Amino acid sequence: MVIPPVRDARPAQYRDPIDVVKAALDGTPPPKPPPPGPPGGGRPPGGGGSGGRKFNVNWKWVRRGSLAALAICILLPIVTFAMAYMIVDIPKPGDIRTNQVSTILASDGSELARIVPPEGNRVDVDIDQIPVQVRNAVMAAEDRDFYTNPGFSFTGFLRAFKNNIFGGDLQGGSTITQQYVKNALVGDARSGVGGVVRKAKELVISTKMTGDWSKDQIMQSYLNIIYFGRGAYGIGAASQAYFGKPVEQLNVAEGALLAALIQQPSALDPAVDPEGSAERWNWVLDGMVTMGALSPNDRSAQVFPPTVPPDQARAQNQTSGPNGLIERQVTKELMDLFNIDEQTLNTEGLQITTTIDPKAQKSAEDAVAEYMEGQDPDMRTAVASVDPKTGGVKAYYGGSDANGFDFAQAGLPTGSSFKVFALVAALQQGIGLGYQVDSSPVEVNGIKIGNVEGEGCGTCNIAQALKMSLNTSYYRLMLKLKNGPQDVADAAHAAGVAESFPGVEHTLSEDGKGGPPNNGVVLGQYQSRVIDMASAYATLANSGVYHRPHFIQKVVRSDGQTLFDAASQDDPGEQRIDKAVADNVTSAMQPIAGYSRGHNLAGGRPSAAKTGTNQLGDTDANRDAWMVGYTPSLSTAVWVGTTEGTKPLENKSGGSVYG
Repeated sequence: MVIPPVRDARPAQYRDPIDVVKAALDGTPPPKPPPPGPPGGGRPPGGGGSGGRKFNVNWKWVRRGSLAALAICILLPIVTFAMAYMIVDIPKPGDIRTNQVSTILASDGSELARIVPPEGNRVDVDIDQIPVQVRNAVMAAEDRDFYTNPGFSFTGFLRAFKNNIFGGDLQGGSTITQQYVKNALVGDARSGVGGVVRKAKELVISTKMTGDWSKDQIMQSYLNIIYFGRGAYGIGAASQAYFGKPVEQLNVAEGALLAALIQQPSALDPAVDPEGSAERWNWVLDGMVTMGALSPNDRSAQVFPPTVPPDQARAQNQTSGPNGLIERQVTKELMDLFNIDEQTLNTEGLQITTTIDPKAQKSAEDAVAEYMEGQDPDMRTAVASVDPKTGGVKAYYGGSDANGFDFAQAGLPTGSSFKVFALVAALQQGIGLGYQVDSSPVEVNGIKIGNVEGEGCGTCNIAQALKMSLNTSYYRLMLKLKNGPQDVADAAHAAGVAESFPGVEHTLSEDGKGGPPNNGVVLGQYQSRVIDMASAYATLANSGVYHRPHFIQKVVRSDGQTLFDAASQDDPGEQRIDKAVADNVTSAMQPIAGYSRGHNLAGGRPSAAKTGTNQLGDTDANRDAWMVGYTPSLSTAVWVGTTEGTKPLENKSGGSVYG
């Protein structure tokens, strides 16, 4: 027996109840129910055909499906949130490093320069440094129940969700915790689905952070990262930018103004919109009263605080004048010698104490200003002073432009100031100060050597020849050395003249590859730097003991950890030149300052010095002028020349400049 297939007599369009629901959603009226059949069965009246039966919607299943969909819509976000909460890793307080300013200080603690990260000025502060009323003002402005909320605002999240999808204001409604998470971990808001995802991440991280961090830790981190305008990130930098004072000294009115700026930092700057700024400031103060953080009487007593001009605030972020070149050398030293990379420099808020003596620095700058006044605009000068006992740079002037060329680091011919190293080499080989040498003109391999203005001493000892700076005498002395010009170069390198520097792979080398110099080394024809000459002479001042010239004395992180302290280092220096040799050279140099135009030190203090002048090519004009000298406590090198070294070095009266 064959069983016939079961067929549904209902029309196809009504067989699936979902089709009925879709039709209803589309506005199609539901189908009329089929007419009741005749008593006892049979076909409905009026029929005659074989039409199928009409289908009735099973609303019970519709309700069940709707409830299931609703449950999924509710449970899926909860499950997703729970899973994300368990998976997400929250950094510990202090692990999130934000770029902040490093400060360069003189030896007395006064500020010389700031190393400001590209995105602006930031100096981290501890929560205890921020006055309580300033914190209260921030809460009144941004999150009044900060200490009691779970780290997020659910209504704010829903509003942000709606605005991300349908358009609208993406700002506002976030708690302090959410704002911190956005700025430090998640990133700025975006519209559309991406914005919803970012907001969801913000919600999860904020909730978990509230459980893992204390509220004070969140508040401290937030106040160290938020932008206040004027290039100031964090309340420490903002306090200086708007009021020129440390954050510890902020009062209620000033704190309320900074809190008022957070919403729209640049737009609400009192210098930009004084009325809008005052309106927001008043709103913050009223909020403090509402919170119970400020009494009505104290509220009434508040006066809108004056702020420093914006230009003055911006100037705090820029190092100007000679200090900019000091900053450059400090930065290089940090990276080259202390293994402090650029990230550490920009994120640790370093406080770098240098060896620069403010009095010595001012004296150098004053002397430069006095001498350079009225001179040819193309004239340039450089000064470096080094402590012979430590190698610490006490004064440094490479130019007046903070971002310009540093002439104290330039390779420059030194002229007769290099004769000192020929004397060092001679004494090391047993040739004494009384050694007699001819000062008449000399010719070697067709090269004629003479003295300035035909000066001479006939035959005199090498100490006298040094005082008179006789080229011919010292040329002959160099030829007397075992290895000639190489011995002069070796003595200079031993004293502290760098064996290489940027742009010069091998100094005092004729081929530039480390080969020997030619005879002109004794007359200073090769390049040396101002800082190197000060250092090399400092070795002589210290009885032959060399100390590496340096700028950095101490480095401390913003959290108080000391990274380097020269005071804790045992650095006796290196005996590079025999003590007797160095002291005899000093003795020979002591009469020179007085002999050279009466440049004795005030009070009759002893000094040792040597002048140097370099000619401009084959002309009779001068190109470079030097004076290098020292006392037991300070070695200083001074150079004067022109920008390119291609024109005669003349003073404002038109006369030649000599060392």
